[in-house]
Amino acid sequence: MTRFIDYYIRSEAERERLKQVDVLAERFAKRAPIHDTKGSFPFENFNDLRQAGYMKLTVPRQYGGDEITLYEMVQVQERLAYGDGSTALAVGWHLGQMLHLRTAEKWPEALYADLCRDVVAQGAMMNVFASEAGTGSPSRGGKPETTAVRTEGGWHISGRKTFSTLSPILDRFVVTAYVPEEDTIGEFLIDQSDRTTIDETWNTLGMRGTGSHDVVLHEAFAADNARITGKGTDDGGGWLLHIPACYMGIALAARDFALEYAKSYKPSSVQASIATLPTVQQSIGKMESELRIARTVMYEAADRWDRDPSARSSMRAQLGLAKYTVTNHALSVVDLAMRIVGGSSLSKDFPLERYYRDIRAGLHNPPMDNTVLNQLAAEALNEN
Repeated sequence: MTRFIDYYIRSEAERERLKQVDVLAERFAKRAPIHDTKGSFPFENFNDLRQAGYMKLTVPRQYGGDEITLYEMVQVQERLAYGDGSTALAVGWHLGQMLHLRTAEKWPEALYADLCRDVVAQGAMMNVFASEAGTGSPSRGGKPETTAVRTEGGWHISGRKTFSTLSPILDRFVVTAYVPEEDTIGEFLIDQSDRTTIDETWNTLGMRGTGSHDVVLHEAFAADNARITGKGTDDGGGWLLHIPACYMGIALAARDFALEYAKSYKPSSVQASIATLPTVQQSIGKMESELRIARTVMYEAADRWDRDPSARSSMRAQLGLAKYTVTNHALSVVDLAMRIVGGSSLSKDFPLERYYRDIRAGLHNPPMDNTVLNQLAAEALNEN
């Protein structure tokens, strides 16, 4: 019988790619408890990802990348998170950003080409740091306290960015900054230097291995050609599906652990395993219902985004619904898995308590639940 996680494989090429990701996920799952306990960044996982060519999956073929689709990115991210949610969420920001740059085409061609070549040749990675303690989530529209001041040949950028995922390993990153002389917000590509420091603030309940520390910029220099001025094509934010893909992978891991436990645990109070108990079967059925609904919503959104580029700019509500549905259903699935396993699910010897903590982070990744619901309401009210 086909495993549930394999339901959305459409071709042998996808199957072979996912087999390679399975090997990585299994390896990362063994390291995950260590990094979770220490709150350390899994550098060895990222070395493995580089060697496997994972960083170039969403880079265009013309630069040596694999140019996988959004649907395929969701597949690999789901698989990777099955092994380690922190690693998957962290590298997902890179994969997603590279897909976004490919489809939105907002970077100057020379700057983008250099980045792509470095990703392919060196396994370089990319992320955008926009969040700040004083302004909150950038999706809420706050003006950055980080500033960009004109200097000879470019800009001096000063400020502090929070939730800077991948910060321990990046040699370059994009920051948003307020430009006082223009009264506007700009984006600037910054190279790691002695004017960029990491304040290791990341000590959280879950997703402890993402390296989402604060990055402090002390008049960091960005050359004139490192300012991103283009708006590009509105791609609807499809790349953000890497987020629900990650939380679905964690939920699937919790589901499979609970199923194996239910089939093997035979307390003296019952004649067979607890999987034969009607109450346990009801909980399993609820898990399946939650997972099937959420995965259908997520993969349908990814497939439509791939098939119909002309519709992408109008898909924010549908894409947001995928994140909203997956995240909330994943929370329910992990809770049900823990109820099936019982008190043992709280043990550090089992991964369920880590899944439970990691899955909570999904509520705080964009887009937020209330934003999605407002978008859906607006679409309904604006129907002709």
